[in-house]
Amino acid sequence: MKCWTRRQFAYAAGGATCLAALRPRMARGEAKARVVVVGGGVGGATVARYLALSTGTLDVTLVEPKSRYTTCFFSNLYLAGLRSFESLTHGYEALRERHGITVVHDSAVAIDPAGKTVRLKGGKHLPYDRLVVAPGIAFDYAAIEGYDAAAAEVMPHAWMAGSQTKLLKSQLQGMADGGVFVIVAPPNPFRCPPGPYERASMAAYYFKQHKPRAKILILDAKDSFFEQDLFQDAWTRHYPGMIEWLPAQFTGGVKAVDVKGRSIKTASDSHKATVANIIPPQKAGQLAQDAGLADQSGWCPVDPATFESTLHEGIHLVGDAISAGEMPKSAFATSSQAKACAFAIAAALTGSERFPPRLFNTCFTYLAADDAVSDAINFKLADGTIKIADIAISKVEESTEVRRQAVRHAQGWYAAFTHDVFG
Repeated sequence: MKCWTRRQFAYAAGGATCLAALRPRMARGEAKARVVVVGGGVGGATVARYLALSTGTLDVTLVEPKSRYTTCFFSNLYLAGLRSFESLTHGYEALRERHGITVVHDSAVAIDPAGKTVRLKGGKHLPYDRLVVAPGIAFDYAAIEGYDAAAAEVMPHAWMAGSQTKLLKSQLQGMADGGVFVIVAPPNPFRCPPGPYERASMAAYYFKQHKPRAKILILDAKDSFFEQDLFQDAWTRHYPGMIEWLPAQFTGGVKAVDVKGRSIKTASDSHKATVANIIPPQKAGQLAQDAGLADQSGWCPVDPATFESTLHEGIHLVGDAISAGEMPKSAFATSSQAKACAFAIAAALTGSERFPPRLFNTCFTYLAADDAVSDAINFKLADGTIKIADIAISKVEESTEVRRQAVRHAQGWYAAFTHDVFG
């Protein structure tokens, strides 16, 4: 496993080396260029913050309906009882008060690319010179018969952190010892590739303490998954006999759910669940779909150097909604994209120095309370897309102390990363 130094992490997370060069002087009386950022998750908040940091000459508005943001990453620790919900929740006060960003708590409902305006649910129209859309994901509910937004209130997906996360935790806490927790893992691509399997690990950790006769069944839409060897080794060591993983080649995939009967139907069988966590196939968020920013794949194509839409000029996209080559749909990858996007917009609007994008991902994944693994990936632009340049990833044979050290690094990583995003 590659361990990053604090200097390396600060470089990857902050991009501080670029900031000083992005502060052109503004002529007295000159109107500020207007950038509207839609979506206050990791991608949108990072773009807004780095635009404000980079030039001081842009009028930046962030549109986000919620006053508090709860991270999906590390939410599995909340399910396990290892973190509080409050520790995962962050506000926008620093973006507004320290960085001078106008934060509007409303929903964007329409984009007019020709008129360069965004219409809000409350009726207001926001004009822009450049627009950034960070819409996150939407679910393809049609892919699983019987599963929709109403069904998610009984069989939660918990793939958008907040009330769904609390609902799933309450169901796990209320489950009788000896019950079966069924996780339906989605096909690629989807938000946070290790997420469903980390969730199984953290649920197993909770069950081991409180419901040792409980079982976990993973019904997968795939035949393999990221870091599979690390997870299966950990399940054998920490939770022998508790977790069963069934790939699509064995089941034929999940076809339908019976919400009332709490059962999940595959092509070959039906599985009764005490608690069911259904994670559907995913696509770009609804605003991107409605605005014509997504193509037939369901995701949004972008220029990999600037993250400008290839379908609508002057509109940029970052995060889980985009087609980003070999970059995963992870929070840190989103943050890396957002910084590159902010620098590209600043250069386009102010004439400041243009930098090639530096794209990274780093991720910590928990297998038990004292056992975590990590990956660190450096990306490059090649053949018109984003490809992996080099990767460092944990190994099965690592010592107990190395894994415990990764747990300590993970806690510091979360604190530093969320501070970098929300200020």
